[in-house]
Amino acid sequence: MLKKPLLMQPQRAGLNAEQRHLLRRVSRSFDLSIRLLPAALQAPVAVGYLLARATDTVADTTALPLAKRQDLLTLISQAIDARQACTTRTAELNRLTQAFAAQQTDPHERALMQALPQCLPLLHTLTEADQTSVRQVLRHITHGQQLDMTRFGPGLQALQTEAELAHYTWLVAGCVGEFWTELCGRHLPGYSHLPQAEMMRIGREYGMGLQRLNIIRDAGADLAAGRCYWPVETLAQAGLTPAMLARAAHIGPKTGDEAGDNTGQADALHALTPLYNQWLDHTQAQLADGMRYALSLKPLRLRLASALPALIGARTLARLRQAGPAALTQHIKMPRHEMRAMLWRIALGCGSGAVLNQQFQKMSGLPRS
Repeated sequence: MLKKPLLMQPQRAGLNAEQRHLLRRVSRSFDLSIRLLPAALQAPVAVGYLLARATDTVADTTALPLAKRQDLLTLISQAIDARQACTTRTAELNRLTQAFAAQQTDPHERALMQALPQCLPLLHTLTEADQTSVRQVLRHITHGQQLDMTRFGPGLQALQTEAELAHYTWLVAGCVGEFWTELCGRHLPGYSHLPQAEMMRIGREYGMGLQRLNIIRDAGADLAAGRCYWPVETLAQAGLTPAMLARAAHIGPKTGDEAGDNTGQADALHALTPLYNQWLDHTQAQLADGMRYALSLKPLRLRLASALPALIGARTLARLRQAGPAALTQHIKMPRHEMRAMLWRIALGCGSGAVLNQQFQKMSGLPRS
């Protein structure tokens, strides 16, 4: 019997079939990474991811009143931190999450919120050490989400400094790189060719780079929602303000007197170009740290799981670079057919470090070294 290619062999992650299906629906690419992980890492990573996606859904549902979202996020955070279930609090959480789920327009996010009461107990199936790690990383993530909700009130609001941006990207993603590395050190002794301290550092940079990529890719939608992650101090270097950027991100067909506005908006995008390229270069360097992280890993499955986000990110970044600042008015992502082709090339190359490095350069649009 022919065996399935390496990348297509499924692994169990300590979740039941319904929860596995839910994981695939909320993130196809990250679900693939989890399936590739060594068995000891799958459960804590999958549980942490599902809970983080649930809290992120609460924080991002701006159609609902801020106070209600803050209360629900606090209640979920308390349930995550609790060592033992409280019947009264569990009943209240169930009631609120079901009401919240009913108001979700995205069917996958609605299903995730409906399943949250069944996902929370999964945390208690982990070892004590893994529970501590999951709780710690979720504490950082939910803190970042609470900051987002309070920072971005009515109207257009923006981060003020690059230091604020760096702190935010660490809270919601850099700490995930540290979490991943901590689990590897606990469950897979000798898993890397690099010292643990260096793995923690580049793992943190990797996570922060992936979040910066999300910010660049989603800038247009975020600006439409009143959120500007491009710091005021950085935009000022190009003579821009968040309001100017928000207007420039929404160029559309116009007629009559409105048509003249396009000139000013195009000028703003042109002025953004140097900063936009600097952001892409910064993010590219952090993704390169991610590939260095992946290529230092000894277990094959772990190396593949760690490399996939960097590879997908590199291709997305290349498409953003090709589009230029006009990407703020577009929806940029890696097409599925390109992803499938990349996965087959990796599988045919048996996931070797040389093949992964070659694919990273290809996805990045860089010349082969």
